[in-house]
Order: sequence, then structure tokens, then C-alpha cells
Amino acid sequence: MTPVAALRLPVQQDLSGFITLLQRLGVPHRVSEERGEQVLWVPGEQLAIQVRELYALHPEGDPLGELEAPPPPRPSVPGVLDRLRDAPLTALVLLVTLLVAGVTLLGDNFVAIRWLSFQDFHIQGDYIYFAPFAESLGGGQWWRLFSPMLIHFGLLHLAMNALWYWELGRRIEARQGGLVLLGLTLLFSLVSNLVQFLWSGPSLFGGLSGVLFGLLGHCWIFQKLAPNAAYQLPRGVVGMMLVWLVVCLSGLITALGFGSIANGAHVGGLLIGCTTGLVGGALARQRG
Repeated sequence: MTPVAALRLPVQQDLSGFITLLQRLGVPHRVSEERGEQVLWVPGEQLAIQVRELYALHPEGDPLGELEAPPPPRPSVPGVLDRLRDAPLTALVLLVTLLVAGVTLLGDNFVAIRWLSFQDFHIQGDYIYFAPFAESLGGGQWWRLFSPMLIHFGLLHLAMNALWYWELGRRIEARQGGLVLLGLTLLFSLVSNLVQFLWSGPSLFGGLSGVLFGLLGHCWIFQKLAPNAAYQLPRGVVGMMLVWLVVCLSGLITALGFGSIANGAHVGGLLIGCTTGLVGGALARQRG
């Protein structure tokens, strides 16, 4: 929940008694000093209103201990709609991805896929022929730089990528906002698609995995430089994803018959994500 400034008072104002009262009442809070003021922060506007009302009645606190702490509220579990409202951009990207999965029949509708692939193509017999990429760009088909991230081949491919985008995307949206998440998503898609094209040449590839490695790298490095709760990933997640990347690079997954892996997209996404995390984390650290 976003911190809200409940009180802004001169630094010479003694808040010790009121802070003691908040501690006794179990009110979550923190105090910071900004531009000659002491600011009392609480999680949420509703609680901020209550704290202001309490301060108006008891600015010196409650030295006699006459006030009793209210019973702890029953914890409420956010519903699906609440979670979607808290992360609208994350939800929108996933909605578009699901719609594309339906239109492309999870990789079976090549008529639809050819409009979203990095290069236009046509199928003749058992062979697929790709048009030169410069030809597509020259025709104004600029969306091909980004659209492969929306293509998924199979339900498992879609489910795993969607779950990880939901987990990582809403963290970035909560910490840095929806516009930043959108910009990072498009940037990671662009870089991972270009690297994959340079890595493998003309080929049919798609999925959010390049973007996911970018989001992972962004959160990972940002958290190293400017620690914050949103980017605190569960222990082992980064290590697991890096191990998975190495396994895919080894060719083992392809050799076992699980299909081709877009290793170039994964590597490109991770590198650009670490770069944005380095820049964003350094700026956040500088701002304090």
C-alpha cells in the first residue's frame, strides 16, 4: 500500500508523546525529516485521516494511558478485481496476450501468426520461407519489432509466461508506475527480438520470456542498489532463472525434444534488464 503523509510538522515540534501513543495503539508508521519538516507516514489515506483526527485530540500523546488500543482488524484478502485494479497495465498486457493466443490458436493459426512474427513468411509444403526483414520494415510494418512477444506456442508456454509476467510486472508497476512498466516491456521486447534475430537468423519465435528475463534483471539489479519491498524477490528465484538460462543455452532442452528455445531473446532480455535496473537503481539511490 502506498505510504501517505499524515502529518507535516516543524522539526522543533516534540512528537515523542504522540509516537508513543501510536506505538501503543499498534498503528504502523514511520517518521522522516524533509526540508525542515518532520513527516509522519502511514500506509493508506484512510489511516492518515484517523491519525490526523487522533493528533487533533491528543497532540501530546496519552501519558495517563486512558486510551485503549482497538481490537485488531480481521485481515482481508484482496480479491481478483482488487488485484487487477492495483495493476491495470500488467493486466492489460496479459489480456492482449490472451486475446492473441486465442486468435492464433496457440500457434496453430499461421495466417494470424504471420502478421505478428518478426518477419513475414509463407509456407510451401513442408518448408517455411521468410521475407527479408528490411522489406517488412520498409513497408511500415514496425509493429513486428515488438509483436513476437504476444505469440505463444502451446498452453504451457502461455501459462508459464503469463504467471511470471503477472508476478514481476505488478511489482514494477507498484514501485515505478504503469508507464515505466509499459516502456520497459516494449524496450525488453525490442532488444530481445533483435538479439534473437541476430542469434539465429530467420526463424519463427515468440513469447514473453525475453521480456520476463528483462523484468527479472531489472528488479534484481535495482534491488541491489536501492533496496525496496516491491523488488525483494523470494530467495532462490534469481538463481533458479539463471540456472534455467544456462540449461537452455546448453541445448539440453532441445535435445530432449521440448522444442527450440529462443536463447538469444533470453540473453538479450536479461542484459538490457540488468542495464535498466542499474540506471534506475542508481537514480533511486541518489534520490535517497
